[in-house]
Amino acid sequence: MTKNTVPLSTVKKGNRCLIKKLFSNGKKRNRLLDLGIVKGGEIEVLYSSPFGSPVAYYVQGAVIALRREDTDEIFVEIL
Repeated sequence: MTKNTVPLSTVKKGNRCLIKKLFSNGKKRNRLLDLGIVKGGEIEVLYSSPFGSPVAYYVQGAVIALRREDTDEIFVEIL
C-alpha cells in the first residue's frame, strides 16, 4: 500500500475513491464482496447518519450503507 491509501472511514462526504485493499475475513469479507466492494472498484461517499454511522456509499450503481467498523477495514485511494 502507498502512503496515499487511507481507511474508507476517514474519507469525507463527496469524495470518490478507488478501492485498494480489503482487510476483512470470513463472512464479513464475503458480504462486502457481494455488495461490490472489490479491489479496483470505485466508491463515492454520499452522506452519513446524524451520529456518523452508518454512512451511505455509491458502489457499482447502488447506494449501500456501511458501519464504521466495516469501513475501517477497507483501504482506498482518494481520486
